[in-house]
Amino acid sequence: MSGRSPEQDKRAPTTPKGVQRRAALLDAAEKILFESGYGELTMRAVAATAQTRLGHVQYYFPSRTELIAAVLRRTLDRSLDRLTPLFAGAAADTPSGAEGLIRQLLAEHDDSRLVRVYAELWALAGRDEAVAAVTRAFYNDYEDHVAGFIRARNPALSDTACRARARVFTVLIEGASLFRSGIAAHRTEEADTELINTATALLG
Repeated sequence: MSGRSPEQDKRAPTTPKGVQRRAALLDAAEKILFESGYGELTMRAVAATAQTRLGHVQYYFPSRTELIAAVLRRTLDRSLDRLTPLFAGAAADTPSGAEGLIRQLLAEHDDSRLVRVYAELWALAGRDEAVAAVTRAFYNDYEDHVAGFIRARNPALSDTACRARARVFTVLIEGASLFRSGIAAHRTEEADTELINTATALLG
């Protein structure tokens, strides 16, 4: 994924113990974000949750913004790891392959905790450019996978058209999470049918 800066790479731990400690801090930050929300995610709270000194948190993450960006980057990297085989494994030349892919993507909305975290981070991206940059990098990679899937199904389409469809598909599926998770509304069978039909048409 492309959201990591050279400065962050320089601070990345190089020993097994350092990697483990940094992961434990991110686990603690993620736990706070899941259970209490962005407002409670402070450096001191992470130190307390990880049962370590504040200085250890500040060593790996000199600012709260960098800590939050790292949590977001890891969360999005995990999502991309799950998405990549979905696009690679779906049969690109059959309607059932497209619908099956869409249903698998929508199944991620069943994890209400994950959807809440995304909602928190989307809101934060509107206020913090560092978080916004990581978010844009993730969705750029997401769109790359969707555009490749569309191109395989529709070889006559231009790259520009494939990318445009991929953008709309991403907006449709990701935006739907708020309405299907109970945050902005509750899912209905009729709306899900229309959603799947529209998304399938975008894939071609």
